[in-house]
Amino acid sequence: MLTRRQLLKQLAVTGVAGMVNWPVNAYTALSKDIGLKGIEISSADLNFEREPLVRPFGFKGGYVTELWQGINLLQSSSGTRKVGLSTQSILWSDPEIYSAHSESGGNALMLALTEYALQRVKGQKFKSPIELQQQILDDVYAYGVKISGNPGLRKTFVLNALVGLDNAAWMLYAAENGITGFDDMIPAEYHSALSNRHQRVAAIPLISYNVPMSELQALTRSGYFILKIKLGQPGTQAEMLQKDIERISSIHKAIGQIKTPDTGIGKPLYYFDANGRYEKKETLLKLIDHIKKIGAFDQVAIIEEPFPEEADITVGDIPLRIAADESAHTTQDVMERIQMGYKAIALKPIAKTLSMTLGMVRAAKAQSIPCFCADLTVNPILVDWNKNVAARLDPLPGLNTGLLESNGNQNYKNWSVMETYHPYPHASWSKVVKGVFNLSKEFYAKSGGILSDSPHYMKMFQREKS
Repeated sequence: MLTRRQLLKQLAVTGVAGMVNWPVNAYTALSKDIGLKGIEISSADLNFEREPLVRPFGFKGGYVTELWQGINLLQSSSGTRKVGLSTQSILWSDPEIYSAHSESGGNALMLALTEYALQRVKGQKFKSPIELQQQILDDVYAYGVKISGNPGLRKTFVLNALVGLDNAAWMLYAAENGITGFDDMIPAEYHSALSNRHQRVAAIPLISYNVPMSELQALTRSGYFILKIKLGQPGTQAEMLQKDIERISSIHKAIGQIKTPDTGIGKPLYYFDANGRYEKKETLLKLIDHIKKIGAFDQVAIIEEPFPEEADITVGDIPLRIAADESAHTTQDVMERIQMGYKAIALKPIAKTLSMTLGMVRAAKAQSIPCFCADLTVNPILVDWNKNVAARLDPLPGLNTGLLESNGNQNYKNWSVMETYHPYPHASWSKVVKGVFNLSKEFYAKSGGILSDSPHYMKMFQREKS
């Protein structure tokens, strides 16, 4: 066991990001010294809602028709109750689970994993949600392997299952320690990586396989200036490449010359997401050759996650900025991807937990690698969890705003109803105006409402007394 002096010295070097690999007893010992209140979880509960989509949502060579919203309740021994939310995305988090089960079956597996985690934390004591996650992560992963029957279960599947629990733990941590704002809630060791206060954050809509060109043109003409376009369409590698070539050509012809004042080149920027569908570098280079041929090369801001994680392909020689998403599960993964030549990291605190994301952004910042926040087609409250991080990140080179993908309004059939569940349903910061979220002093003062209770979700746990 390290001494207090040694622990504090190590903290000064690594920050809390490095603490995720410390033994729990070392973390607990240091927590006593930095004045955090010990919290005991006395009870936990779980509910969920099934939210249908406007149309089948295509990516990773598949489609989903609904997204389950996990509603997680944690109660401390002092009686404080907090509800955290998650949006389950089985196809994104583990395509093998998606392929092996019905859509509802895959969702039920993830929900069962969340239930296990909630039962696991009952009676647990923690001083930080990061510590709580460290205490249970390996055990929850092992249970996920057991119930899925998949020894190669992706870490993102488990982290996706833990988002609601983690958010509830952060809310409980804030309430028990008298913290009312996001900045004060985040440990000081991460502040340098989250030091910006953007007044404008670019909203990135999602263009999946079957979004019509008329909708794409309407989005761009309304002011959106960076668009996330799904690649990696169904079929063999040759079929996929041809479909992607045709899709990019159609998109560039439809919107490529629309004028915008918000990018350095005065035209819309493309953010291509292949979700690991390109099996070889040569195939991707053929796509890039086509992008050059049609005159779209200078408008490509990012190509995200082109290759399967297990392919272990270096990307430093590819002549566009390659971003990691699914392959960057943890802080260690971020460092490995940077060594492989990745020049951007897509953060998903709404899919990989805020606790894990903090270490990831700090590791990227240390290597001067820009980050941005990608969506998981989450509900309105989770959009603001994501927005709180996006608002504080360094901008991507060539832009002077934060970046936040947000596509729930495009894809949920009942989005307008879901907006009413937000603690501040009519807040100005939740509206996109000419392609951006305008973040006022009120947004920062209220932390986008993420630490406030939602009456709709709290009511789901009002049980009659016997």
